[in-house]
Amino acid sequence: MARRTTKVKDKWREKRWVNVYAPDSFNNVPIAYIPITDDENAKGRVIEVTLFDILKGDPSQHQYKMYFQINKVEGEKATTIFKRYEYAKEFLRSLIRRGSSRITFMLEAKTKDGYIFRIKVIALTHRKLNTSRKHAFRLIAKDVMEKTIPQMTIDQFVQATCYGKINSDIMAATKKVIRMRHVGLEKVKLVRTAEAEIALLKA
Repeated sequence: MARRTTKVKDKWREKRWVNVYAPDSFNNVPIAYIPITDDENAKGRVIEVTLFDILKGDPSQHQYKMYFQINKVEGEKATTIFKRYEYAKEFLRSLIRRGSSRITFMLEAKTKDGYIFRIKVIALTHRKLNTSRKHAFRLIAKDVMEKTIPQMTIDQFVQATCYGKINSDIMAATKKVIRMRHVGLEKVKLVRTAEAEIALLKA
């Protein structure tokens, strides 16, 4: 009696490859070439890159990690939305020095077009600061962000985050009071999209 041979499915053969593109805020540059099983399963997948992978400029841009989430697949093309930005761990470690103060705080901000982000600010000083000066820095930085971010669209905010504009605005506002060695956005995370925020308000 002849033995039946079961055909082994080649999963890789069933997959198709798609180009993944960054959002409008990064001129839709290609960021990955990945295999997918089908369009629906690909949605929600998160792609990790560095700022250097997108801008191909200064090698120091490897210090900033970025995460994009696939939101649509059409044919051989997948588009994404900005999901998260953060300092690489090695970069963060390199910033910490003995004899200086480290100030961190979190805040949530909403862009003009309704996207909500959670932001972690980090600041490092040349020398130790007392509690009242740390508090003064937090108030100034918070004021800068609460005045500027609600005036920005998501694309403008993402660019201001990744290209250091928000950092320099805070640095400029605080330099008369406190001299900082480094000011930056250690982490920026999308909490809710505009669509999710509208659905929440209607509920």
